[in-house]
Amino acid sequence: MSKRIDLVYLGDMLDAARRVTAKIAGKTLDDFRADDNLQLAVVHLIQVIGEAANRVSPKLRDEASAVPWAALIGMRHRLVHDYGNINYDIVWSVAESELPTLIAAIERIVPGEP
Repeated sequence: MSKRIDLVYLGDMLDAARRVTAKIAGKTLDDFRADDNLQLAVVHLIQVIGEAANRVSPKLRDEASAVPWAALIGMRHRLVHDYGNINYDIVWSVAESELPTLIAAIERIVPGEP
């Protein structure tokens, strides 16, 4: 796979992660628990992150070891295939605590990103 295609997937990951952080800005876990639309949006965007991560070439995944590729892909699989048992406290934790770190890691990989 070409580096150019990898950059498209990394861009998708970055966009989705930024959208999640924007959606939860100023919100609490209680706000998240009470807002079905916010839950649906965040879950979907995390699925997008995991799907895009799965499409990044193995070569780039090896080179970018700061990105938790297996965890991202595994979370996507869990959300999609075990959709009836989603733990929204875990989703919130990922959105609030893990995605800012992911954004920073991807920004170091993608040229021209701040």
